[in-house]
Amino acid sequence: MAEKANVSIGTVDRVIHNRGEVNPETRDKILKILEELDYRPNILASTLASKKTHRFAVLIPDVPYPDAYWSKPLLGISEAAAELQQYGVTIDVHQFSQNDPSSFDKKAKVILNNKPEGVVLAPFFFRESNEFVAKLNEHKIPFVFIDSNIQDSKKLCFIGQNSFQSGMLAAKLFDLSLPKDATILIIHFGKGLENQNHPKQREKGFYNYFNSKTEESQEKLHTIEISSSDDQNYYSIIDAEIKKIGQVDGIFVTNSQVYRIAEYLILRNIQHVRLIGHDLIRQNAESLKNGTVDFLICQRPEEQGHQAVQTLFDHIILKKPVRTDNYTSIDIVTKENLDYYKEFNQSNYGTN
Repeated sequence: MAEKANVSIGTVDRVIHNRGEVNPETRDKILKILEELDYRPNILASTLASKKTHRFAVLIPDVPYPDAYWSKPLLGISEAAAELQQYGVTIDVHQFSQNDPSSFDKKAKVILNNKPEGVVLAPFFFRESNEFVAKLNEHKIPFVFIDSNIQDSKKLCFIGQNSFQSGMLAAKLFDLSLPKDATILIIHFGKGLENQNHPKQREKGFYNYFNSKTEESQEKLHTIEISSSDDQNYYSIIDAEIKKIGQVDGIFVTNSQVYRIAEYLILRNIQHVRLIGHDLIRQNAESLKNGTVDFLICQRPEEQGHQAVQTLFDHIILKKPVRTDNYTSIDIVTKENLDYYKEFNQSNYGTN
């Protein structure tokens, strides 16, 4: 290994055990070689023999209905838990309400009281997440972010989509398919947009794309926040906004609830509106199929959940070096390529 990287054995040891100062370029070079060699310390046998229990904790949003987005990372987490159970790994899953930051705080306190060896965390609420990770750092508990990221947080790693770039991509899709003077409505479902991490980053990326165009931007951008989608009262909010700003040419939804806007457009018989949202959940797939949604910007949530748990295992039990930033792909899914995503072929949701 040291010879292949053209460095000393001591340098390799410092990278493997994440201690001491190593030039960033040298570190990346060694990590790449370790990955190519599928390096794993010969610890698995001793781990099996010791019968020691390793307790991890997971803190993610709840799953309000079976097809909701967070059911997918949870599936990946469950699969990883089953695979690692033989090595004494147990995983406690804690879920919080996406509409209630205090529920995040309550579950975070439970996790801290249980003193896990590592934590997988979706930093959904920015302020509450910062407070939680400060405590994790204080107790020297390593943590992995999934879905969204907080910079300068001393995280072990982040696994997920680049939310800012995702917003940039959505803006470019509108830019390529709408007139230069188009009116675009950005819709965010949830309370306290300023405190919600990845939808806010998507919105920032969206605005940044249009604000940084070389020619003077003529698009008219408007953002509204809908605090609850539990009933159809939000229809009147959208009605009022459209009445105020006039004809809307495009609508961008910053999370997985774009299907709700598809339903709204059908009910109001509003046509010829470009509609873009996020995530391959069943309702969104059906809206793609019927042509109401034009583009879905998707990530790989099952992979995120699985990889996050595996990363804690690699770091804590195997003492294996891990990469700080692990970005998943940003996929553009349309009606034409939907059936080639195996979990959403027509046999699974019954449409043609």
